[in-house]
Amino acid sequence: MRVGEVAERAGVNIETLRYYERRGLLPAPQRAPSGHRRYDEETVRFLRAIKEAQAVGFTLAEIAEYLRAARRSTAPSETLRVRTAAKIDDIDARVAALRRMRDELARVVGCACSSLDHCTCGAAYLARQGKEPAMRPPLLHVTNGESAGNTLRQTAIGGGAVLPWQDALHEGPVPALPRQELLRTRARFLADCGWGRQQALLSSLERRDQQLLEALRDDLQVVLWFEHDLYDQLQLLDALALAHTAQAAPELIVIGSFPGQPSFAGLGELTASELETLWPSRRRAEPAALQAAASAWAAVQAPEPTSLAEWATRETTHLPFLASALQRLLEELPAPTDGLSGTERRALDVIASGARTPPAAFVAAQRLEDAPFLGDTWFYRTLSALGQDTSRLVETDDGTPLPPPPPLSDGQLFARLQLRLTASGERTLRGEADRVELLGIDRWIGGTHITPDNTWRWHPTKRKLVRPSRR
Repeated sequence: MRVGEVAERAGVNIETLRYYERRGLLPAPQRAPSGHRRYDEETVRFLRAIKEAQAVGFTLAEIAEYLRAARRSTAPSETLRVRTAAKIDDIDARVAALRRMRDELARVVGCACSSLDHCTCGAAYLARQGKEPAMRPPLLHVTNGESAGNTLRQTAIGGGAVLPWQDALHEGPVPALPRQELLRTRARFLADCGWGRQQALLSSLERRDQQLLEALRDDLQVVLWFEHDLYDQLQLLDALALAHTAQAAPELIVIGSFPGQPSFAGLGELTASELETLWPSRRRAEPAALQAAASAWAAVQAPEPTSLAEWATRETTHLPFLASALQRLLEELPAPTDGLSGTERRALDVIASGARTPPAAFVAAQRLEDAPFLGDTWFYRTLSALGQDTSRLVETDDGTPLPPPPPLSDGQLFARLQLRLTASGERTLRGEADRVELLGIDRWIGGTHITPDNTWRWHPTKRKLVRPSRR
């Protein structure tokens, strides 16, 4: 066959075919006595195979590298399987990155701000070209996230700006460091979990702090809207401790229930008119409340949880929901009987009771909480940690380890996993094995770094710390 016929049958143009030859993808063709290149059916099939490989995501460089490796290999099909598996990992990472981008864009779309002049959302910040507002609003609402924040923007309360605090402080390191270094540590942790680029996360945390501090120093009306659960109480401590450094007192609306909602789960489920009914109940944070928050925050950040345990068993009239929230934080330490955290034990319990997918396990586990605080992706992170290694406690129905949690992997694929306990998981749930001994441990509870050599434990019924056993 002549070059034009080959190109037409393979669905490429002549220049592409010649480019493949120059790249070494195609062997040099034989020539007729006239000097014209001559091709055969094998060339057509090969060109079609290259196009199919490109269609599923392989670059020409990857195809060329595979062909070189296949020529050297005694098992070329295995070589292709290895490279295809690596390509799948690469595609999964890109899909996860696109989903993170989509989530960030969705937050901007969902913002209900009426003016870009003082809104705190990403669209407003970009529209101002990274500048702070020319005119500050008279009122700043600070709350736990975008759900409650967007509803607050729809209220008729003072036309102020809304600042979501946006950090899951019950996860990852919260050590006693200078503020800038702490923010850098949090940004690095959140980036490692897949929530974005470290520098972008750091800039967002810095801007959040700056907006609160400047509003307080400018004597604007600042109102903190939070609820009773662990997620909110840690954010409230963080914000109040920061206000304490500025020697300023914001106003507080902190609730654990709402009339007509016996199963109240948080501010995010309230309507704009319902949030407005809370406005008259706000009260200024007294000096004693600011001091208590600063002291409790220092206990959270301490390298040992002894002060944290004291605060968890101490009733504080200025912060009425704090003790129970800190008890729940301490439950994330390994238990003396089985090495499981509170979240891990609930996860194993509900899977053993028939929750077969990660979303079903999440919903069932949340029903076991007195004050639900965990987002689904953080719960999936717990599942993934239990589902790794040969001693894993959870696995898929086909006996394989769990993949990394979203957003480090495709959230939709993760949600479709079929789960089961392993024999080790069943023994651990019965208290016949120890999670730390089986899987090891490397996690932070506030400022305490829990490792096999520093395994602080918490007895949830006795409300008592167990110190690490020294080896």
